[in-house]
Amino acid sequence: MNNTATILDLIRTKSPLVHNITNYVVMNNTANGLLAIGASPVMAHAIEEVEDIVSISSSLVINMGTLSKKWVESMIMAVKKAKTSGTPFIFDPVGVGASKYRMETAQILIKSATPDVIRGNASEIMALAQLASISKGVDSSMDGQDAVAGGIELSKKLNNTVIISGAIDYIITGDKISTIENGSPLMSKITGMGCTATAIVGACIAVENDMHTAAIAGMGIMGIAGDMAASASKGPGSFQVNFIDALYLLNETTIKAKLKLND
Repeated sequence: MNNTATILDLIRTKSPLVHNITNYVVMNNTANGLLAIGASPVMAHAIEEVEDIVSISSSLVINMGTLSKKWVESMIMAVKKAKTSGTPFIFDPVGVGASKYRMETAQILIKSATPDVIRGNASEIMALAQLASISKGVDSSMDGQDAVAGGIELSKKLNNTVIISGAIDYIITGDKISTIENGSPLMSKITGMGCTATAIVGACIAVENDMHTAAIAGMGIMGIAGDMAASASKGPGSFQVNFIDALYLLNETTIKAKLKLND
């Protein structure tokens, strides 16, 4: 049975504190997305406080979209603290195949503490699985289906859940694969929508212990809200506003009617 509506209700009831160390291009988008579904975002990346914030948070979101030395140090401290404190965390390896620095940073983070969930586009997941070494910046230049083998390999290697975002979203835990076919092409015209998806999954893992179930819920919420926003929008500008409204208005009836899940 799909638990997406139940998980969304838990987020709204518990208002979990979701600690984001994310890129400065998307901070406003992801914070508003989390607020719209009922979570409580905190954006804290200072080395001096990062461990304290992890300790009081319900989940941790690590996004390496805009890297710098100090931020990487904070990320490493945060993921190590998350593992000792039992705080679930999700990793978004933005543009991982685009530079040596990004690849090395991703490897260091994963070695420091295994993420409970990794979410990326097809290029990122394939690069991370070392099945491909060339990425088109932070955009996906490969089809999600092409990355499934890499996602399975990565999930088995790390014993975690891997999400491949695209026209079809793949949620992979070992040999278990679920797909979601919600979402709009307009989402690719807005910066940071993938980062927002990562943050929303971060809210879901804060209230649901089964990472595969939580990942389905997060991507389902994201995709349905995208469908709803697209139907009310004239273009990317109005889509951004309507997307936040859609997250806020999402309910059990809409989820049951619109979720295109193959589980």
